[in-house]
Amino acid sequence: MSGIRPDELAERLDSGDDPFLLDIRPRSAFQSNAIENSHNVPVYGALRRGDEEALRDRLDEIPADEEVVVVCKMGVVAKRATALLVDEGYDAATLAGGMSGWTGYQRGSLGYKLRSLLWRLR
Repeated sequence: MSGIRPDELAERLDSGDDPFLLDIRPRSAFQSNAIENSHNVPVYGALRRGDEEALRDRLDEIPADEEVVVVCKMGVVAKRATALLVDEGYDAATLAGGMSGWTGYQRGSLGYKLRSLLWRLR
């Protein structure tokens, strides 16, 4: 299963190479802070509890012919969604660090810089 770092995603978005951004967080979290042009399918709670059917029931909202980048709060639950999508034949990746990582990248926070260094060392 693959992942994409926030800086890599930003470069792609800036170049017009836009994947389908699937934000699985609850609607309220999505409405308060989301990556521009992302799509909300709020199945975070269900996936966190192990209920994969919540996402399977909404696959018709996710284009099968585009690369999908899955976003959640920290990236952990998004990995579950990404694995399910890959099993269903999607080209999918997880946003490393989720919205926390994205926000840290946008702000240039020290926490993001340290996490980014660790991601690069792996």
